[in-house]
Amino acid sequence: TELVVSELVTNAIRYGEPPIQLRLIRHTALICEVSDASSTSPHLRRAHAFDEGGRGLLLVAQLTQRWGSRQTDSGKTIWAEQALPAR
Repeated sequence: TELVVSELVTNAIRYGEPPIQLRLIRHTALICEVSDASSTSPHLRRAHAFDEGGRGLLLVAQLTQRWGSRQTDSGKTIWAEQALPAR
């Protein structure tokens, strides 16, 4: 969970525009949403072996059940959904 939040927020800081907002929603799953004022859509990329970055969304895709983005009136929101542990 912390890694997913960290990657999404880091991407918003690096590639987005302020203001940046984080929202965590606990319902039937845990949904992490990060919004920023940029309308540029995110995309997965394959980092080369010696690249220092470029793996954020790939990690998010591997660690979550699903993820995506949506355009908003003020920019975009990137979201990721993770299953909650059984109670």
